[in-house]
Amino acid sequence: MKADIIVLGGGPGGYLAAERAAAAGKSVVLIEKRALGGTCLNEGCIPSKAMLNSAKLYQHALNSKGFGVTADNVEIHQEQVIQRKNQVVGSLVAGVKAIMDANQVTVVSAMGYVEGKTSDGFIVRADDKTYVGEKLILACGSVPVVPGIPGLKEGIVSGYVMTNAEALSRTNLPEKLVVIGGGVIGLEMASYYAMVGVEVTIIEMLDKIAGPTEAEISEILLRAYKRKGIKFKLGCKVTGVTEQGVLYEQKGSEKIAEADAVLCAIGRRAYTENMGLENLGLEMNRSAVVTDEHLRTNVEGVYAVGDVNGKIMLAHTAYREAEVAVNHILGIEDTMDYSRIPSVIYTDPEVAGVGETEESAAAKGMKVRSISVSMNYSGRYLAEVERGDGICKLIVNLEDNTVVGVHMIGSYASEIICGAEMMIASKKPLAELQKLVFPHPTVGEVIREALFM
Repeated sequence: MKADIIVLGGGPGGYLAAERAAAAGKSVVLIEKRALGGTCLNEGCIPSKAMLNSAKLYQHALNSKGFGVTADNVEIHQEQVIQRKNQVVGSLVAGVKAIMDANQVTVVSAMGYVEGKTSDGFIVRADDKTYVGEKLILACGSVPVVPGIPGLKEGIVSGYVMTNAEALSRTNLPEKLVVIGGGVIGLEMASYYAMVGVEVTIIEMLDKIAGPTEAEISEILLRAYKRKGIKFKLGCKVTGVTEQGVLYEQKGSEKIAEADAVLCAIGRRAYTENMGLENLGLEMNRSAVVTDEHLRTNVEGVYAVGDVNGKIMLAHTAYREAEVAVNHILGIEDTMDYSRIPSVIYTDPEVAGVGETEESAAAKGMKVRSISVSMNYSGRYLAEVERGDGICKLIVNLEDNTVVGVHMIGSYASEIICGAEMMIASKKPLAELQKLVFPHPTVGEVIREALFM
């Protein structure tokens, strides 16, 4: 079968690229060996949010006395949580399939293998059939990093050690969970399990949690997690995994964090094995495919979007990359800008940020000032959050008095940050932004308060 475009991978970048290209009149074949939606929809973004929502409802019921509400015999039922999560995922996967069908995208449910390029185009084998595409979009996604820590791989095989996939499907709760890694995945999963009553310990090699998250916000999040009962071992190196727990080194001494289950959340890497990509002669950066501002690879006609290029492993980044790649194929001028990609940690409280932090601005030699405002300036936040200590920080470029970064911790942060991104993108000075009218009462009003400080 011949097509204008072959898309290898059906995650956010892959299925959106297929949809956009097909809507523009291109014939598209999308090859995906598993369910449409990729890691995000099936084993990441969506299932974790469904489960976290259940945990938040449980916690609200347990801790609502201060709001004049009491509830007796409140219980969490893990099997029902997973059942509802599966229903949500199934509904959304069906929705993606419906979009593919509506746009006449040919979906092949099989593993794709790139055999190479001929004068006819790129040759891909899948399900014992041959597909030829004039263009090839790689959207192969990523897989969890599993380092060579003694006992770790054996633990995964036995089921004692989980990755994100298993942590989002477990129907029984362990008594003690040790999370290796204090990044976004580890924090969200730790938050869920702690909120439903599991004793959780996080072991992180760095001296702070949440990776590149703004330093002050990272500290506030750490305090919030400790209030939930989560234990932290920061600046510690994991040295082994045993049936009793996780061995780690702290200031030269080896210790053990006891566990009934372990979550490996060290990070993710681009998935590029076992699909014939070596037959294309692609330029690689470790496991990731190197791309330019149009998502082109070094091989003419081949593009790479989403986690497979290793740039910013977020679903919304993949969406935008897919649009840029398809636009380039269609001859529409477009380039990828990575400077304003929002990031969110969907914990309780939520964390969200976009643009520069004080640290990143200093590294670039930018002269900035930081404006920090308590979320308690918002009447709605104060009304809804008991003893909240959230903040909103604006990073302002002193050269032109424009906002170059916004970072928040508190309720609704994930919903507010897209407006902050547009504010940064406008490149308007503070004097102009101060004329914006914010609805009242909203949590987002804290941004307006910050603009006047």
